Amino acid sequence: MIIVDTSVWIEYLKGNEHYRNVLPQYLREKHVVAISAIFGELLQGVQNKREYEIIAGFWESLPKVNEKELFIEAGKLSYEYKLYNSGVGLIDTYILAAALKNDYALWSLDKTLYKAIDIIENK
Repeated sequence: MIIVDTSVWIEYLKGNEHYRNVLPQYLREKHVVAISAIFGELLQGVQNKREYEIIAGFWESLPKVNEKELFIEAGKLSYEYKLYNSGVGLIDTYILAAALKNDYALWSLDKTLYKAIDIIENK
């Protein structure tokens, strides 16, 4: 399964050709899993009712990450690797914790998320 980060969804929704070609395949093959933090960010940025309906539709139709106690796990992960001190916020750590906990792939364009991954892998 793949957690598709906000940055990738935005490129897809903007019509970026690469993401318009790749993401639908993952969606058809049921490889994408949704997490509330990402869809909350997407919904926060909607510009009109049509965008809202598209994003809400994806949220309703996709399987969901088990988020039970995930903020606690994210806090522990941040503490253990001093991610906050490295400029990695709790939402990014939350998304990363979900990927690690469930052994999911993470598709992102966010350099901060990759910085966190580097910190964890190199410690």
